[in-house]
Amino acid sequence: MVRAGELSATELVGESLDRIAALEPSVNAFTHVAAEEALAQAARIAPGDPRPFAGVPIAIKDNRPVKDMPLTMCSELWGDFCPGHDAFSVRRLREAGFVIVGKTALPENGILPTTESRRNGPTRNPWDLGLTPGGSSGGSGAAVAAGMVPIAHGNDGGGSTRIPAACCGLVGLKPARGRVSVGPDRGQSFLVGDGVLSRTVADTAAVLDLLAGYEPGDATWAPPLAGGFAAAARLPAGRLRIGVALGPALEAAELDPVCLAAAESAAALLESLGHHVESLDPPPWAGRDLLPDFTRAFGPGIAMTVAIGGRLAGREPTEADVEPLTWKIYEHIRAQDTLTYVEAQSRLERAAREIVTALEPYDIVVTPALARRPLPVGEVHGLGPDPWDHYRRSGAFTPYTAIVNVTGQPAISLPLYQGEDGLPTAVQLIGRPAREDVLLAVATQLEDTLPWADRRPEL
Repeated sequence: MVRAGELSATELVGESLDRIAALEPSVNAFTHVAAEEALAQAARIAPGDPRPFAGVPIAIKDNRPVKDMPLTMCSELWGDFCPGHDAFSVRRLREAGFVIVGKTALPENGILPTTESRRNGPTRNPWDLGLTPGGSSGGSGAAVAAGMVPIAHGNDGGGSTRIPAACCGLVGLKPARGRVSVGPDRGQSFLVGDGVLSRTVADTAAVLDLLAGYEPGDATWAPPLAGGFAAAARLPAGRLRIGVALGPALEAAELDPVCLAAAESAAALLESLGHHVESLDPPPWAGRDLLPDFTRAFGPGIAMTVAIGGRLAGREPTEADVEPLTWKIYEHIRAQDTLTYVEAQSRLERAAREIVTALEPYDIVVTPALARRPLPVGEVHGLGPDPWDHYRRSGAFTPYTAIVNVTGQPAISLPLYQGEDGLPTAVQLIGRPAREDVLLAVATQLEDTLPWADRRPEL
């Protein structure tokens, strides 16, 4: 519409900003709204602009640098620091014509699968304002679900894109390891990949084409896909071998019957579409207690963020500067010797090889996206006297996601169903290493059969 001149970029961005202004007091999805800058950028976009997303509003999660916008990590320690550069992923979004309308909330330093930082307060789920939108890309999920923006940036180190997608009724893809560069500030990441939260598989695939690919200095990168992901998403999926894994990666996790029914229904639907479906019982991650090693590998990134925040503040960080869970992880990692970290990383890599090898016969693996319905606001926040208890309970809420960050496989959360409570109910599809093309083709087949994009919360 913008390209054809039916709608100006200024009108479109103005609609987004108006909806943010109307709903932000109740949803609390944003940490910063860049209304002036967004309207100025939109005014420079004319009809006929050939860029694929010229004039489309987008929000960026507040843990990636956007030039001259605050980068807070939702932590008081970072203050109102404004970087003088864009992350590579942000630069690519700008080059495609997206207009950045602001930054979205996360739990402090992106630790938890809920979004309730001490600095910003709780972000709320547009489907039910008493519930979490998930995390850590919870602000982005809430903003898209509420219609504040049509698409938003997120990233995923343990489920942080797929979890809010599942809570908010959206599509959330974790690309394969090395698919999207996390530069220029970060080097190779074993766990984290950037992406988006959107309403459709087509939008997610189109933006993956923008974000994917080598950047100068990347240590490793996933092999490019000939023809691109948007085209692959529209191809026939063919007849695939699909495994169904209902057992979580954490033994203490109990599976809600609604989440179980969604995964079983998705498996039956795939079988009706002509795929060969069989049970994976037990799944190859059963009996592996990877949480301690995951924490030892995940924790140094949190500790480094605290240390950088201290340097920005010009002093050593103190317990009062950050939330209790952040401080516990910071202390834990400072006391951890190098050998412990290297051994943990090695054990995770060995487990990843074994799990990927065991899953080799399957083109796709289906799991529940979450083990529970979206949690009530205030149930898991890491601010109480026993923050480790909140950390453990967060794992019981999301026991199916982090294992895929360990293996490096691509995975996508799809909001196929709605429970009797009216909340979205999602399933997770896991693909072979670096095979987002097959994953997206199957996701499109499911979306065509059970479309969800028109489901909107009443706000």
